[in-house]
Amino acid sequence: MTTRVLLADDQALIRAGFKMIIDAEPGMQVVAEASDGREALERARTQRADVVLMDIRMPVMDGLEATRRLSADDNLAGVRVLIVTTFEDDDNVLLALQAGASGFVGKNVAPADLLQAIRVVATGEALLSPAATRGLIGRFLQNLRPPATTGALKVLTDREREVLTLVAHGLSNDEIAARLFLSPLTAKTHVNRAMAKLEVRDRAQLVVLAYQSGLVSPGDQLPGG
Repeated sequence: MTTRVLLADDQALIRAGFKMIIDAEPGMQVVAEASDGREALERARTQRADVVLMDIRMPVMDGLEATRRLSADDNLAGVRVLIVTTFEDDDNVLLALQAGASGFVGKNVAPADLLQAIRVVATGEALLSPAATRGLIGRFLQNLRPPATTGALKVLTDREREVLTLVAHGLSNDEIAARLFLSPLTAKTHVNRAMAKLEVRDRAQLVVLAYQSGLVSPGDQLPGG
């Protein structure tokens, strides 16, 4: 099955470069381009893209607002947003993750890494650099407002809360499985159940919610570590 990609960037040269890389890859195709966030939303609705490569700083409507609206649109529930940014430590990247983006890459990303990033988010996973992104999310949420209570997590079982904590610390399903003496499939099942119960789109949103709820805090050590 072909992964359909929408490019949203106000720089035509950036779009042209990404298009050349993506269209040359078997199983991927750029189906539309947009030069601002409003146009990106329109193209996402009409072209049924699987992944939107979204720049943050664009005219008319920026990538942050476009991501927020896309994530809130039930008709676009299957569309994933991959933020493409010049400054990977920009607080706007964290706002985009909170708004529903599945991850981010820098504009200087290597072609092979860009293609892998698209593959990852297309499957519904999150593209997170565990240590760096976790720290950024923690710093952002800490500065934004005091942590909320963990009441939002009461729908989870004890095991699911344990798994969520490890997800927030950046562990993969395989790493969670090894740490809790589970099979990778069982670990993945716990992650998926947590996402369903908490009504979040993907792993990136799980990490954000873990910090928002106060389950984990910036500077926390890995449990048992």
